[in-house]
Amino acid sequence: MSCRSDSSDEELLSLVRRGDRLAFAELMQRHLDPLHAYLARLMASRSDAEDLAQETFLRIWQKAHSYHRQRGKVSTWIYRIAHNLCVDTFRKRSEVSNATALETAYYPGDHLEHQAAREAHSRLASALAELPENQRAAVLLCQVRGFSNAEAAQIMALNLTALESLLARARRKLREKVFIDEGDSR
Repeated sequence: MSCRSDSSDEELLSLVRRGDRLAFAELMQRHLDPLHAYLARLMASRSDAEDLAQETFLRIWQKAHSYHRQRGKVSTWIYRIAHNLCVDTFRKRSEVSNATALETAYYPGDHLEHQAAREAHSRLASALAELPENQRAAVLLCQVRGFSNAEAAQIMALNLTALESLLARARRKLREKVFIDEGDSR
C-alpha cells in the first residue's frame, strides 16, 4: 500500500509501524496544526506548546505499535499522548499553567460591534485561562476540537460521568465569570 492523502489515519499509522516516513509526514500534516492549537491553549507559552507537539509526534513515531484500534480512533490516541505530556509537564513544574489567550478572531461590522466582540472574546479567553487544567482541557477537547464526550473522556483517562461533571463545572464557571463580570462592569 502506498501513502496517499486519501488514506485513513489507521492506514497511515499501519504504514508508520513499518517505518514509512511518507505516511508519518501525512499523519503529521493532518494533525499538527489542530494539536498545536489545543496545546497552545493549555500551556503558558507557545514555545511549550511547540515542544509538546514535537514530543507528541516523536512518541507517535516511536510507539505506533502500541495503538490498538478497539480502544478508539487514531486522533483520540494522538490527543491522549499530547494530554499526558501536558499533565507530566504540569506535574514537573508543580504549578498551574495559564492558557494563552485565544487567537483574536475577525468580527465584521462597525467599530463598536468589533470592539464589543473583542471584549467578549477577551473575557471568555481570560475565564477559560482561569479554569483548572482538567476543566480547561475538557472544554477545549469537546467544544473547540470537536471530540465527543466519550472520546474526550478516553483522552483524559476518565470515565464518561467524570468528564461530563468536569464539563458542567467548567461551563458554570465560564458563565459566571463572563456574564457576572460583564454585569458588574455596567
